[in-house]
Amino acid sequence: MNKRLLLILLSAFIVASACSYLVYRLVANRILATRPLNTTRVVVAATDIKLGSILRDVDLTTSEITGSLPKGVILNPKDALGRGVVADLSQNEPILESRLAAVGSGGGLAATISPGMRACAVKVDEVVGVAGFVTPGMRVDVLISGTLPGQTNTAEGTKVKTLLQNIQVLSAGTDIQKDAEGKAKPVQVVNLLVTPEQAEALSLANSQTHIQLVLRNPLDTQIGQPPGTAVANLFTDKNSVAPAPKPRSTSAPRHPPTQTARVYMVQVFNGSKRTDEKFVSNEEK
Repeated sequence: MNKRLLLILLSAFIVASACSYLVYRLVANRILATRPLNTTRVVVAATDIKLGSILRDVDLTTSEITGSLPKGVILNPKDALGRGVVADLSQNEPILESRLAAVGSGGGLAATISPGMRACAVKVDEVVGVAGFVTPGMRVDVLISGTLPGQTNTAEGTKVKTLLQNIQVLSAGTDIQKDAEGKAKPVQVVNLLVTPEQAEALSLANSQTHIQLVLRNPLDTQIGQPPGTAVANLFTDKNSVAPAPKPRSTSAPRHPPTQTARVYMVQVFNGSKRTDEKFVSNEEK
């Protein structure tokens, strides 16, 4: 067969194959575009919902999601009505089981407390409360400062100690309490998530000492062993060299002087006979 004819046939075959592939791709894209996608209608938040709120009909709506569904998403609005919100929800955010309290537990702060834990309120100063130093979800350490009972005149002065570490903040807000004169005044209060044992210690420290919250990185879960410090230690020069102790004397111990024995001569007369008697004594006479 003529080589030129064979080359023409081969080129025509290649061109036909390429055209067939292009036509196949175009037709397939058209078919996929017209095919209905697999969507699922889920329950989403109709507006921004704050922590502790009870879900109502006006708070919920539905929306369609294409593809795989998030784990724990709620499909029926009846499964979410009347349940408390344990985390802030944004508008159009799917409602998940992990974001809601158990059925019948209600709303508010109590719904956010996990089983076996307690919410303990702590009064803080304005710098901590108003400035937004602590907000829900943050992790803090609790420091207490004061003097030991019965040791108000100690040389060390006020002492500070780390009471609790890596404690979760549940909420931060303002409470109304009365002062010594009976007048109402706003007080900054922070609720901490603690165990029952920690709640006892924190409640006692809240009434007997001054409490300071120290912010920490939520990823830092290491529990340290700080020794605590006192006011006297703040004025100690750590760079100064302590005076060397005085050398002890190596000389032999002194013993009390020994008393020398004394000899007494006594003349004894027996008639015309005379004799001399000696008496030895260690006592002075």
